[in-house]
Amino acid sequence: MRLHAIVTDLESAQAAIEGGATVVQLRLKDASTDEVVEAGRGFGGLPATFVVNDDVEAALRLEADGVHLGRHDDGAERAVAAGLLLGTSAATAAEAQAGERLGAGYVGAGPVWATPSKPDADPPIGLEGLAEICRAASVPVVAIGGIDATNAGDCIRAGAAGVAVIRAAADARALRAAIDDAAL
Repeated sequence: MRLHAIVTDLESAQAAIEGGATVVQLRLKDASTDEVVEAGRGFGGLPATFVVNDDVEAALRLEADGVHLGRHDDGAERAVAAGLLLGTSAATAAEAQAGERLGAGYVGAGPVWATPSKPDADPPIGLEGLAEICRAASVPVVAIGGIDATNAGDCIRAGAAGVAVIRAAADARALRAAIDDAAL
């Protein structure tokens, strides 16, 4: 089961990996490509899959494993052509399938619940919406949005291959335990 830790710096990434994160996603909203590249130095040597949020150019310059693109971000063709793992965002089954057609290797589904990390997020899809996306997708689905150690297992039981967290990344050990227990 995947545990994606969405972080803003190397120290947070290292702590999340120590707690059991399998993917670290560098997310610096409103930062320039050069700023993302500067912040991302050192991520490539970490023992986890390294993904850059929203910026294909930064992902390429950092030699990241992948890039996660939101529904309104460009660059999917370039990312796939360059051999990057492509993650896309979806709030519906149709959006998940559209991401797959672009070449997504995984889909970030949500927000499952309301989240203070992204006040402009779409309305929550709930566990039912997550399950629908999981049934429709042929690639792994990673649940995101309002997830913590108390509800991560519910996402796995709904069909998700993992969870992605921002504010709960510091509690990676508890999250790891919750998703591993749910997978049994």
